[in-house]
Amino acid sequence: MLLLPALLATTGTGTGTTQAADTPFPGFPSPWASSTNTSDPSWADAYAKAVAFVADLTLTEKVNLTTGTGWQADRCVGNTGGVPRLGFRGMCLMDGPVGVRYTDHNSVFPAGINVGATFSRQLMRLRGEALGAEFRGKGVDVMLGPVAGPLGRVPQGGRNWEGFSPDPYLAGVAMAETIRGIQSRGVVACAKHYILNEQEHYRGSVDVRIDDRTMHELYLWPFADAVRAGVGSVMCSYNRINGTYACENEWTTNYLLKNELGFQGFVMSDWGAQHTTLGSALGGLDMAMPGDGGPPPYRSWWGGALSEAVLRGDVPQWRLDDMAVRIMAAHFKVHAGSNYTSRPDINFSAWTNQTVGYLHPSSNTSLATVNEFVNVQSTHAALIREIGAKSIVLLKNAHSLLPLHKPPSIAVIGSDAQDPPHGPNACPDRGCDSGTTAMGYGSGTAEYPYLISPASALLSHSLSHNISFTNTSSNWDLPTAMSVARNASVAIVFASALAGEGYITIDGNTGDRNNLTLWDNGGALVRAVASVNPRTVVVLHTPGPVLIKEMESNPNVSAILWAGYPGQESGNALVDVLYGRVNPRGRSPFTWGETGDDYGTELMWNVGEDPRRPVQRFEEGVFVDYRWFQQPGNGRVARTVYPFGYGLSYTRFRYADLKVVRREDVPGRFPPAEGMTGPAPTYGVVEGGELARYTPPIGFERISPYVYPWLNSSEGFVAGGGRGNSSQFPAAATDGSVQPVLPASGASGGNPGLYEVLYTITASIRNEGEVAGTEIPQLYVQLGGEDNPWGVLRGFDEVELEPGETKTVTFELTRRDVSNWNTATQNWEITDREKFVFVGSNVRDIHLNASLPAPVGMAWRIG
Repeated sequence: MLLLPALLATTGTGTGTTQAADTPFPGFPSPWASSTNTSDPSWADAYAKAVAFVADLTLTEKVNLTTGTGWQADRCVGNTGGVPRLGFRGMCLMDGPVGVRYTDHNSVFPAGINVGATFSRQLMRLRGEALGAEFRGKGVDVMLGPVAGPLGRVPQGGRNWEGFSPDPYLAGVAMAETIRGIQSRGVVACAKHYILNEQEHYRGSVDVRIDDRTMHELYLWPFADAVRAGVGSVMCSYNRINGTYACENEWTTNYLLKNELGFQGFVMSDWGAQHTTLGSALGGLDMAMPGDGGPPPYRSWWGGALSEAVLRGDVPQWRLDDMAVRIMAAHFKVHAGSNYTSRPDINFSAWTNQTVGYLHPSSNTSLATVNEFVNVQSTHAALIREIGAKSIVLLKNAHSLLPLHKPPSIAVIGSDAQDPPHGPNACPDRGCDSGTTAMGYGSGTAEYPYLISPASALLSHSLSHNISFTNTSSNWDLPTAMSVARNASVAIVFASALAGEGYITIDGNTGDRNNLTLWDNGGALVRAVASVNPRTVVVLHTPGPVLIKEMESNPNVSAILWAGYPGQESGNALVDVLYGRVNPRGRSPFTWGETGDDYGTELMWNVGEDPRRPVQRFEEGVFVDYRWFQQPGNGRVARTVYPFGYGLSYTRFRYADLKVVRREDVPGRFPPAEGMTGPAPTYGVVEGGELARYTPPIGFERISPYVYPWLNSSEGFVAGGGRGNSSQFPAAATDGSVQPVLPASGASGGNPGLYEVLYTITASIRNEGEVAGTEIPQLYVQLGGEDNPWGVLRGFDEVELEPGETKTVTFELTRRDVSNWNTATQNWEITDREKFVFVGSNVRDIHLNASLPAPVGMAWRIG
C-alpha cells in the first residue's frame, strides 16, 4: 500500500494537541491497492482475479468501468459501462439503506437509527443479510449503504435517521455487522457518505473545517470499522473538507482512507459530487456517478475526458489501472467461488413501474420488457417486525401502566397513527407528511409493499380481544381528541417529526429539521389528551430527539415510547410491545436534551461572507451528543431528559461482580508500521498510435446523452473544459515509485496492533423481576484528561434472562479502545493518564466501576 512520507503539521506536540483546521494535508500520490497489505485473505483472491481481468482490457474498456453511463441512461440509479467483449455487463448500483429503491415486491426495513437502538449485533447482521438477499434478487451489484455519514453531529440533521447513532463506537459496530451481512449475499456494500456530510443545508458547497484528532476519534472511527469488515466501496460526499471537495480530497481519500486505513475497494462519487477530471482522479476517486454532468464536449468529467487525460499523460496509467482493479476486486470479493458471468440479471427498471419501458430512458430508446416483478421479500416481514419491536425505547412507564392488560377500552389519537390516506407510496421518495411515519424522505427510501399502521394493528388486536376501540385522526381538532380520550381507559397519542434529504421541502423543512419540536401540533395534542386522561400513552415516530421535557414531567402522561422509523411492520411491532408479547429492550442511540441549545452544536443556516463557499467549523471537537452532555462543568448534565443508552424494561436487573483482567502477554505500546511499498503496478499497456483507435468504432450509433469512454475526435485533444493538466498538481501526485509506510497503517482498518485485546472485563447480571427480559449492559471507558470526554462507549451486549436467572457478560478492550490519536506521531497512543471503566444500563446509570491497571510496560501518571 502506498503511503506518505510527510507527517501532518500540528499546533503542538503529543496526544491531545489540535490539528490546525486550515492546514493543508499531504495526500499524494493516490495509494495503489495491494493484496499483501490486508488482514482479510479474501481480498488476496479477489485481487488475483481482478488483476487477471484488468490486464486483458484496453484503455477505453478500463475507463468504461470507472464512469457511469449517465442519469437514467440505463435501468438502475447508477450504471457503469461494461466490457461486452468479455461478457461483463457493468455494474448496477441502487439505493438505499432501508430497501431496494424504485422497485416493487421488495421490503422496507427499519431505519438505521432503529437498528442502532437495538444494540444487537445479531439483528444488525440479520438485517444486512436480508437486505443483501433482496438487492441480489433484483440483480443489483452494489447497495448504496450503510450510512455512517452523517454521524449525527447535529440532532436536526436531515439524514441522521439513515445512520445508526452519533456515537462512533455503536455506529462502527452497526456498520461492520451490516456490511458483513450484505456482502455475504453477493452484493457489494457501500459505506457512505464519506465524510463530514453532517447537514443538508449547503451540503454541495459547505467547507467543513475540522482538526485531525476529532476526525480520527469521531467521524473516521466507524469508517475504519467498515474497512476492517471488508467493505467493497465507499461513497465520497458533496461537501468540502478543509478547503477541498470530498471527491477530490487527497487527505481524506488518499491519506486517511486508502493509506492509513488500508481500504482495498473502490471510491465512488455521490451523484454529481465530482467537480474535476484530474483533481478527482489524482485525489483518489475510482468511479464517477452517475457519469454525466461534466462540461462539453464530453458532458462528463470522466468517460472520454479521462481517456484523454491518460493519453496525454496527465493521469498515469497506474492510476487508471488501480481504479479498474479496485472496482473488479470488490466485485470478485463478494462473488467468491464464482465468476462475473454468474450474476442474476437486472429484472427491474428504476424509472417505470410498467412491464415494458425504455432500456435507456434518458434518450427514450430501446423499448423492451424492463420489469419482471420479481418478489424478493421472502420471510423478511418477520425480521422487520422483530427489529421494529426490539428497537422501541420505553422512556417512561409510571405506575407500570405498560404492558397493557386487556383494558376495557382504548382511544387511538393522532394522524401519525393512521393509514396514509392516498397510500404509503403516494408521495415520491416519501416526500410528504401524510398518515403514520415509518421512514424519512429522500433517496434513502424504498417503496412499501404494504404498511401496517398503528391504528390498523391496534384495531385488529382490539377486535380479537374484545377491547372497545375508538380512533380520531385530527391533530388540530383538540375538543374531539379530548372527548375521545376522556371516555377511554387508556388514551394512546401518536406524534411525529420528519427529516430527510434536502431536495425535498416539507412544511418549510428542507431536509434538516428547523427545530426539535413535534410536527403537526403534536405537543398541543399530547397536552390536551393528558389533561383529561391520567392514563395517557405517547408514541413518538421521530428521526431522533424531540423536546419532551413537558410530557416527561406531566403526571398524566404515564408512558412514553420512542418507535423511530420502524418500516413496513410498524403497527404490529408496536402492539407487540404495548401488550407485552415483547419486553421492551431498545436503548436510546442518542441523548434527549431539554432544548435544542443544550446539544452544543448547531446547523449552519447562514452562508456567511461568501455564499459560494460557506465555512463550518467543528469547534466542539469530540464533544458531541452524550460526550458533551456528560462533560463536567458545562451545566448540561442536569438538562438531560433521557441519556444516551437509556431504556426501560418490564422487569428489573441487578449488576454485580465486576472483574478486570489485564493481558500479561500483550504490551501497552505497539510497533508502528514501517517499510516501503512496491512501485505502482500497471496492467496491460496504453496502446498509443493513432487517436482514431480511441474513437467509436465505424458504424457505431451513439445513444445521446449516453456517456462513452471514447474520444470525440481523432484530430487532436480537446483543451480546457475544467480538466487542467498535471502541472497544476505537486509532482508527488503522479509519482508511482516506492513510498514509505505510514505508522498507523498495515492492514484493513489500520495497524493490526490496534485490535489486539488488552483487557477482559466481566460482570454478572441478574433478572430480579417476574418476567423474562433482555438487558443491554454498556461499558464506558474514561480515558483521562480534560481534553477527553467523561467516558466513551467501548462495549455493549444483549443478555436474555428468565426471572431469577443470572448470567456473566464479557467485554474485551483493544488498544484502539483505550487510545487517543496523537497528531504529532500520526498514530494511536495509550496516554499515561489513569483510566477507568464503568458498566451500567446507560451512560448515567452506572452500576459498577473500576480502575484499569496500566498495560504491560506502562505506568499511569496519577493526578
